[in-house]
Amino acid sequence: MASNLAETIIGAVVLVTAGGFLAYAAQTTDMRAGGDTYTLDAAFRSASGIGTGTDVRMSGVKIGTVSSMALDPQTYQAVTTLALRSDVQVPEDSDAKISADGLLGGNYVSLTPGGSEFMLEPGDEILNTQGSVSLLDLLISFGTGASE
Repeated sequence: MASNLAETIIGAVVLVTAGGFLAYAAQTTDMRAGGDTYTLDAAFRSASGIGTGTDVRMSGVKIGTVSSMALDPQTYQAVTTLALRSDVQVPEDSDAKISADGLLGGNYVSLTPGGSEFMLEPGDEILNTQGSVSLLDLLISFGTGASE
């Protein structure tokens, strides 16, 4: 009889712990209800290090994620679709660049707001972009003295 009670208590503890992990995961991945978003496009020459689900940040604050990526067959650029929170408006002269989250950290898309009083509409494209920079390419060019 004591064995059944112990198994029931352990099972309850496991279920509560699993629920806690699910709540934590929902909170940290922005799976909360009411998350209205809109999309903007940005074309990068090199989009190495980012993929679907990568953070989009403005002033260091997460405001969205990369929702899709595709190769433009005419320009050979990586066209990304950014899903941004609907309460964040982006000026039309803003910049988008792929930044590193530290030396060994992952990459993210950084939006730098411009000074325009006109905002981008859903589905518009951010024209000022800067792709990712390969650390290996920088080290090779530094080591060989080559300038590009």
